[in-house]
Amino acid sequence: MHPEEYVEAIRAAAEAGGGHLDADTVLSEGSYRAATHAAGGACAMADELLGRRAPFAFCGLRPPGHHAERATAMGFCLFNNVAIAAQRALDQGAERVFVLDWDVHHGNGTNDIFHARDDVLFASIHQSPLYPGTGPLADAGSGQGEGFSLNLPVPPGSGEETFVGLIQHVAVPAAREFRPDLILVSAGFDAHRDDPLANCSLEDSSYGAMATQMRELGRELEVPVGVVLEGGYALGALARSVAATLEGLGADEPAPQVEADAVTVRAMEHAARWWPVRP
Repeated sequence: MHPEEYVEAIRAAAEAGGGHLDADTVLSEGSYRAATHAAGGACAMADELLGRRAPFAFCGLRPPGHHAERATAMGFCLFNNVAIAAQRALDQGAERVFVLDWDVHHGNGTNDIFHARDDVLFASIHQSPLYPGTGPLADAGSGQGEGFSLNLPVPPGSGEETFVGLIQHVAVPAAREFRPDLILVSAGFDAHRDDPLANCSLEDSSYGAMATQMRELGRELEVPVGVVLEGGYALGALARSVAATLEGLGADEPAPQVEADAVTVRAMEHAARWWPVRP
């Protein structure tokens, strides 16, 4: 997922004492070790899930990864943990992987890495405008990967109805048609109303609602679900939302159903070019 020279540059910078890679991506002496353990943890999770040793798993990793592009560290991210886990699954025999990114910031690194590929279906729900400024609805991938990037921007102030609606009416129908062997979630918790770095309005329970959508999809397709921690900067909200996510993955109550709002309808009309999404 990352060129050897890039990985070596991160290692060397950390061993030299660290420093700023950009305005908000900082290395300490222990950052390389932490980042390789995070990527390795995501790979171990993929192995466990593909081995059918659990129906779902959660990786509480730091540093996060979804902003790390193929050869660029940014947004607190050094290596792209969820992309590495997806590639690990493909290397271990999976034919297709679905990645849902519900972090409030666009998963630009994951989008970049899989942009021209059709063995990974990537869907990102993110506030726009907001850092890093990428992920418009019109960006659907390139080459043989056209249609396999579902960028689903939402306006500031968006809440549970929009996030759950985009999963229910866009991401799930597309993934159902794609039929992945593994579902991965880039789970940022910074769309919470308490988070200081964005302007969305999810509640603790909203993450449980989104997780139940993935749980039901996994059970329908008979594939496991793996969750990788991304952002989240209000620590109380982060802890409660993680707990709600785990409860949603393990519970039996049906996933909530919502009507498609205007943001969701627009996304459905766009995704219908490639997937059986009914506006």
